[in-house]
Amino acid sequence: MSETDFTNTIFDEALIRRYDASGPRYTSYPTAVSFTDSFGETDYCQAAQRSNASPVPVPLSLYFHIPFCDTICFYCACNKIATKNHSMVGDYLDRLEREIEMQAALYDDDRVVEQLHWGGGTPTFLNHDEMSRLMASTRHHFKLRDDDGGDYSIEIDPRSVTADSIRHLRALGFNRFSLGVQDVNPVVQRAVNRIQPIEMTGEIIQACYDAGARSVNLDLIYGLPLQTVGSFEQTVEAVLELSPDRLSVFNYAHLPERFKPQRRINEAELPSGADKLEILKRTIRQLTDAGYVYIGMDHFAKPDDELVRAQQEGHLHRNFQGYTTRGDCDLVAMGVSSISKVHDVYSQNSKDLESYYRAIDAGHLPVIKGIRLSDDDILRRDVISRLICNFALDMKEIEDSYGIDFKRYFSSSLEALAPMEADGLVEIGDAEIRILPRGRMLVRNVCMTFDAHLQQAREEAKFSKVI
Repeated sequence: MSETDFTNTIFDEALIRRYDASGPRYTSYPTAVSFTDSFGETDYCQAAQRSNASPVPVPLSLYFHIPFCDTICFYCACNKIATKNHSMVGDYLDRLEREIEMQAALYDDDRVVEQLHWGGGTPTFLNHDEMSRLMASTRHHFKLRDDDGGDYSIEIDPRSVTADSIRHLRALGFNRFSLGVQDVNPVVQRAVNRIQPIEMTGEIIQACYDAGARSVNLDLIYGLPLQTVGSFEQTVEAVLELSPDRLSVFNYAHLPERFKPQRRINEAELPSGADKLEILKRTIRQLTDAGYVYIGMDHFAKPDDELVRAQQEGHLHRNFQGYTTRGDCDLVAMGVSSISKVHDVYSQNSKDLESYYRAIDAGHLPVIKGIRLSDDDILRRDVISRLICNFALDMKEIEDSYGIDFKRYFSSSLEALAPMEADGLVEIGDAEIRILPRGRMLVRNVCMTFDAHLQQAREEAKFSKVI
């Protein structure tokens, strides 16, 4: 077994194998598995009222889910609708605009939208007029920023846009672009039904920068069929030539029993666990050698990126869109299947178009489930967030904020961390918990020791492996 020392992370293969269990990605705490159908529209509206009552107006983060895709990528685990019928968009936008109006009515007019994100599906399935329509409706009902200081981002499928599309999106106010790539090898692309020449990706990235984008992120996936250690090394080399500001390198979780498109993947063509570990190790080496900083949880960024600065200064946050510097926002999510985080609740919209349309047409928000957090949930969410974002936790700050004796309150968690401390993953001092370089790849394991819902969640859902 080998150990590799990167800039701020140690890849210890023996420890990774030992700790490579399944667990949450902690885009929320509690995770969505804990949401219940006893939570409904009234509960959500009451949370919005509690949020409005905050002494200082809480900024907003808006998320819009655009579920449509032109073609299905076989690895996909997103909520999407594969269709060539573009006429479906009009019906969807009609309902989405009504939801925007209903949602905006819940929030005070002085609450500025600091963050906005279009996800999918494929948001660029919309044509220019439809994009303009959605943004105009949003701006009419919510207080969007008039300058370029907000964090306004969109997920891009390079196959569905041109340089003109990027200029149009930039004019609408988007300043961050995230492009799906996954793998540049044509053999792998054919195996997952996503043909996307690297030249096409490069042209769209250049168009983003030419239009004045503040940052560009690329997504890669390791563990796809027909990938090899050498082929993915070549993919990373090709992507580094494009010099994106951020890179996300995700582990493919093969769960065909849950995600139907994955049933079209030939399991015999998937790389072995040993090869996946080697791919990950080499990828981290390539990215750190190129100057990228490992943020955590599959994310890398250039050293001058605001995510890196936020982590260094101890105020990085995480939500359903990943790492962010805007963690002080209430997240209002709209569209089918979207998940909101407002004040002390999480809520999720209907997961299928029929029930989503039915609720909207009846004049109701399409909330189907959610959870109101207990005081213990809020405390544990803070602890997990600090660990997963900043690799450190000041126990005294937690004690002062929540009026607890940290080591007494979390005695069972600290007991569970003892073996990890012995293995050099964490360091537990009198006032601070620090995740050491050897533990950064296994930060999810550390966070799981503070998760009071984990056992029930494991019984009800199948999580991906931590590596």
